[in-house]
Amino acid sequence: MKLAVAIQMDPIEGVAIDADSTFALAEAAQARGHSLWHYLVSHLSFRDGRLTARARPLTVRRVHGDHATLGPVETIDLATMDVVLMRQDPPFDMAYITATHLLEHVHPRTLVVNDPAHVRNAPEKLYVTHFQDLMPPTLITSDPGEVAAFRREHRDIIVKPLFGNGGAGVFHIRPDDENLNALLEMFTQRSREPVIVQRYLPEVRSGDKRIILIDGEIGGGLLRIPAAGEARANLHVGGKAVKTALTRREHEICERLGPELRARGLVFVGIDVIGDYLTEINVTSPTGIQEIGRYDGVDLAGRIWDAIERRVAEGRARR
Repeated sequence: MKLAVAIQMDPIEGVAIDADSTFALAEAAQARGHSLWHYLVSHLSFRDGRLTARARPLTVRRVHGDHATLGPVETIDLATMDVVLMRQDPPFDMAYITATHLLEHVHPRTLVVNDPAHVRNAPEKLYVTHFQDLMPPTLITSDPGEVAAFRREHRDIIVKPLFGNGGAGVFHIRPDDENLNALLEMFTQRSREPVIVQRYLPEVRSGDKRIILIDGEIGGGLLRIPAAGEARANLHVGGKAVKTALTRREHEICERLGPELRARGLVFVGIDVIGDYLTEINVTSPTGIQEIGRYDGVDLAGRIWDAIERRVAEGRARR
């Protein structure tokens, strides 16, 4: 099966090829003989019922400083593509949401990964609230009084923006911290969106686990340990990646989520688990497949393409 694949992402020239999951997906697709095009979300246009993109043919290679070659710009009709990979990084803002609406005009005849309607309906910190029994105690609100009451109950809390990403804007507020009101004022001034408040999980000192699910099946996991003096385990803020095995509880979480993700066309998903608790379900632009591959000796990019090719074949059989 040879596929025409359009990759909607950020500029490929700046990716870190030893860590970037989109680069790994492009590399695996190319190795299978698939044709690649690259475009930015700002290059999408919808007119007279057609969704097009100003795209450039793409070839990749694992060579630092020379990892991508982009051909001349051409306007492609995304309805003629077999697959669109929606891989631009958050923030999950109105531009991101608009892109999901536009891509619905070609999906599922052109398979968009992940399904754009379900990406739109599954923001990381909101979709997880449909699995209350798997989560730590959580509050989503704009009401300072509700935040104060939650803090009185749980004392040690985490406050973060509802649509943040990459650990940005995450604050650990201890029982004796006097900055909560000022922090809420800052969030209110910057945005009308609610904040998310959770009971602090001291287990995070032992690591925040990223687990990859591929079409609802476990691909592997990676433990991210926060740096000293840091409440966040994200790798780009100093977290350390460590080889790990999944616990019985983590298998239970994945078994619960798998059928729901698969039914929604969420082929490539990264979930975050701290201790026994599910904290996020990442469906927009998950990462971690290269790090897990190095530790576990698995080809997660290849497994993702197996799932994509299977879905394309099933779609063709139904037409």
